[in-house]
Amino acid sequence: MVFRKLALAASVAMAMATAAHAQISDGVIKIGVMNDQSSLYADISGPGGVVAAKMAVEDFGAAKKGMKVEIISADHQNKPEVGSSIARQWYDVDKVDVILDVPTSSVALAVNQVTREKHKLFLVSGAATSDLTGKACSPNTIHWTYDTWMLAHGTGSAIVGTGKKTWFFLTADYAFGHALERDTSEVVKAAGGTVLGAVRHPLNAQDFSSFLLQAQTSKAQVIGLANAGGDTINSIKQASEFGIVKGGQSLAGMLVFISDIHALGLPTAQGLIFTETFYWDRNDASRAFAKRFAPQYKGNMPTMVQAGIYSSVLHYLKAVEATKTDDGDKVAAKMKEMPTDDPLFGKGRVRADGRKIHDAYLVEVKKPSESKGPWDYYKVLATIPAEKAFRPESEGGCELVAKK
Repeated sequence: MVFRKLALAASVAMAMATAAHAQISDGVIKIGVMNDQSSLYADISGPGGVVAAKMAVEDFGAAKKGMKVEIISADHQNKPEVGSSIARQWYDVDKVDVILDVPTSSVALAVNQVTREKHKLFLVSGAATSDLTGKACSPNTIHWTYDTWMLAHGTGSAIVGTGKKTWFFLTADYAFGHALERDTSEVVKAAGGTVLGAVRHPLNAQDFSSFLLQAQTSKAQVIGLANAGGDTINSIKQASEFGIVKGGQSLAGMLVFISDIHALGLPTAQGLIFTETFYWDRNDASRAFAKRFAPQYKGNMPTMVQAGIYSSVLHYLKAVEATKTDDGDKVAAKMKEMPTDDPLFGKGRVRADGRKIHDAYLVEVKKPSESKGPWDYYKVLATIPAEKAFRPESEGGCELVAKK
């Protein structure tokens, strides 16, 4: 009799678990991490992004909840045609439910379109263009970590506020660089500043001498670096060799990551001011995450992109659990309906245009004498509240936003 009761209880539990996940396609929640695994953006996310995604699945307790989650990854080589091809293969053949990360805005815009066509889900952490929640917005894309509007208004406003009002841009010649130059130029001009010019360089450039010479000749007070990763590192190093800062001009890193500062070293990077949405040493929760992450990824502290991947996966899995499906349209709607709350970004929300909002931080790189140890690189100068950190929803031109 006891055996029958136990058997019945086990059968009921199994039936409940099966029913709870009956709408999970193929019985597996399949996550694809697509990014630059081997080139100039590899340290920003790359293999570390895969580590962050796996940590989120483990911390969510997916296995204990009976949710089978599989993570795969691919290198898009910073080429839109490669990224869109991988996305189609993943969605049509490999049954991937959600694509994560995708730094390189031109690639992200391509994946954004494929995802919309396939009614899947795209959680952007690495790409920056604010067009993803503006003219290119999609009900199937959520932009998580940062964007060009946030960077322009955080860093650009702070620097113009110091009285430095003439700018010249050194811009990566593709969608991200163009958007960052555009958004920052608007901030500079709105504050009464002047943009004296710009020069565009190819992605993954090695020699910045001719570009820096044009910037130096412009006599602009500020040289805005509308680039990222290896391009930012190389342009700052070569600007130092040119003596640009010693000559009285300032460098504004419009998108800088802690991996860049680590590569540059404090003697070269000290004094740089820029905007981040995550810093590993900000509080107990961020430090705890970083200390678990570092041993799994070359001893490196996480960038904000890697932290954003972790955060977005947690919220995604919560939405899957709540809807009991991995249907892209339904999960995206639930992610917008549920408030966000995680240990790295705190409380926030996902707006109708797909923009995930949270606080941002204006930081300054410490002098070598101020650093207390490895990876102790930032001073937080100011906290920018979530509602002010990102572009107002009504101003982006997204078709998903109700007109008032």
